[in-house]
Amino acid sequence: MSKIEYRDFLPKEVKRGGLFGGVDLSDFGSCVADMNHWLQENAVNVVQVETVTLPNIHSITEEGSTDTELHASSHTLWYQFVRLWYSASAN
Repeated sequence: MSKIEYRDFLPKEVKRGGLFGGVDLSDFGSCVADMNHWLQENAVNVVQVETVTLPNIHSITEEGSTDTELHASSHTLWYQFVRLWYSASAN
């Protein structure tokens, strides 16, 4: 049996223009589209697809979706993304 691996498809940060700047995040549909594009480019066996919600994954004090200890506070932002579990194709 092949080793099971995972890949996260996170919302992308898009810089806002204008005087005050800042960033917006792409919508959940773009996470699904990114996963589908990756699947077209990579011959893998899909084990499971999950919707994951985690706090503060874009914070400079966190390590993203792979961080095992994410901190939440009164100013916590929650992020929803797609996690794909797969194994290498037998081809």
